Amino acid sequence: MNFELFKSAIQNAKNILIISHVNPDGDTLGSMSALYQVILNNFDKSKDSINMVYNGIIPEIYKFIPYLDEAKTPKQVENNKYDLAIAVDIAAKDRMGDALPLFESIETKMNIDHHKTNTNFGTINFVRGDACSCGEVMLDIFNALDLKIDKNTACALYAAILTDTGGFRYENTTAQTLLRASELIKLGANPSQISRYCYESKPRNMVLLHANCMINAEFFDNNKIAGICITNKDMEKFHASNDYTEGLVEELRRIKTTEVSFVVKEVDENTSKVSLRSKTADVSVVAQVFNGGGHTFAAGCTIRKPVNIAKDKLVEEIRKVLG
Repeated sequence: MNFELFKSAIQNAKNILIISHVNPDGDTLGSMSALYQVILNNFDKSKDSINMVYNGIIPEIYKFIPYLDEAKTPKQVENNKYDLAIAVDIAAKDRMGDALPLFESIETKMNIDHHKTNTNFGTINFVRGDACSCGEVMLDIFNALDLKIDKNTACALYAAILTDTGGFRYENTTAQTLLRASELIKLGANPSQISRYCYESKPRNMVLLHANCMINAEFFDNNKIAGICITNKDMEKFHASNDYTEGLVEELRRIKTTEVSFVVKEVDENTSKVSLRSKTADVSVVAQVFNGGGHTFAAGCTIRKPVNIAKDKLVEEIRKVLG
């Protein structure tokens, strides 16, 4: 990777837009926050020259990440002029949601990511499919350029790495992952505190929604496939925001017999959002059938069908990868 391209792009830009993906998780939010802080701490830039953009709702459990209260929606920045856009943790351009027109309109486009299905859609790309998280890619860039990483930046990067490795439990956790986490702790990240925020601070209604979903989970092919369908009526019943579904697909994967788990969530009567997880099969192949993407054991897509039809089509494709 030519890290000097990162440095020169930041130095030459007058106004910078940092974009996280739709339905933001800990990795995209932590990476966005860390990048924002590093630019302010290491380059001659003012806060007025940098904006962070999120799509949807920032989950309550991630609001401890520094500076996220300064992030804006695409609509709030659509009339601003930018000469550098930076996409963080975005596997495919459509994952930018309402921010995609902004990204496309900006001349210099930087793409920082860790999804193996990423198509290098930027004019400048820092994509490493072997990295555990976008936070890891970001940390490597900062270190290669000897940029200052303060306590708040370390906190944001630790949250990114922690959450995308499932608390260092997933297959993407390597010796290098733990070394980087150790480095961030030395720089001031508090591991027990960040873990509590991410995993032990769920709203009551989120827990109740999860309980209801698990009771109504469906199983296929001798329990090798496990899935949940969530309708907008379910969300209304539990007064749930979109981020309340986070973690459900991992709960299904924990079942001993499960090889592939999925959650199909209704967006509207003709659109369903899908999350996929696996223990052994490559579910990125399934996601790509529906123009999605991701990792071998964690992927996602959108199916332009009602929930039940989407579920049937999804199970059909999962069976193919399971053989």
